[in-house]
Amino acid sequence: MTGYNRVALIGLGLIASSMAHAMRAHGLAGEIVGHAKSPETRATAVEIGLCDRVCETAAEAVRGADLVVLCVPVGAMGAIAAEIAPHLAVGATITDVGSVKQAVVEAVAPHLPPHVNFIPGHPLAGTEHSGPRSGFASLFVNRWWLLTPLEGNDPAAVQRLRDFLTGLGANVDEMDVQRHDLVLAVVSHTPHLIAYTMVGVADHLRRVTQDEVIKYSASGFRDFTRIAASDPTMWRDVFLTNKEATLDILGRFTEELFMLQRAIRMEDGAFLHDYFTRTRAIRRGIIEAGQDTAAPNFGRGLPPSDKA
Repeated sequence: MTGYNRVALIGLGLIASSMAHAMRAHGLAGEIVGHAKSPETRATAVEIGLCDRVCETAAEAVRGADLVVLCVPVGAMGAIAAEIAPHLAVGATITDVGSVKQAVVEAVAPHLPPHVNFIPGHPLAGTEHSGPRSGFASLFVNRWWLLTPLEGNDPAAVQRLRDFLTGLGANVDEMDVQRHDLVLAVVSHTPHLIAYTMVGVADHLRRVTQDEVIKYSASGFRDFTRIAASDPTMWRDVFLTNKEATLDILGRFTEELFMLQRAIRMEDGAFLHDYFTRTRAIRRGIIEAGQDTAAPNFGRGLPPSDKA
């Protein structure tokens, strides 16, 4: 069986709502049960029919579920795990969608009973939007979903989860927890930090008014800073829980920036041309790998049929 009889989504933001749409589109869940901390979010989920049932507590939502997906900020996962632990079904699979894995394992695993399989995960997919209305069924199509299986996981449970995620449209790969956090510091965490920083620089440059920044954003600021619109709570937790890897990559970035600064000051055109040629090749490789498009907006515009 590719799907699950009952899937509990704890947290009802972009990833959870997209999972719900994709599960329905592909018939991967007999029943979808959801929970969100905010009464407003729960009310919205009910209004749009996101789940078959929306529960007031996480404990109620996980009862009888054979798949539980933790879709809450990393900093909240430990408390959620403690709350749901006594109510988890024997043989259930527990996974998450957090951008950091070591901190999630340390926060969640100690609370879970031995009769469940905790298989940490991370979908490399998203937009700058959040909330239950933001999801769409094709979010995971041809996007990587990384799993970091733990010692003692039932191989059959890991394979079943892999098949389920493939059913959502994702490409599934596995790696160990530490490697995941280092890789994501390069491809996601540090770029987000730099984007937030660039927006902060523009905010502090009083020589450029806010209206001018918005008016002329098509010159590069718009695309570069798109990810700075992402959920602040999630990214606060990411940086605090993946501190070492992010600081390592940020240090390397700073060294590269100093090299470019020197090349510009010394008018070293050959160095700049070679550097930009190499980095453009990396960008083209991302497109050729099917992980983005060459469109000016990086393919982020959603066709009407994909919107929730």
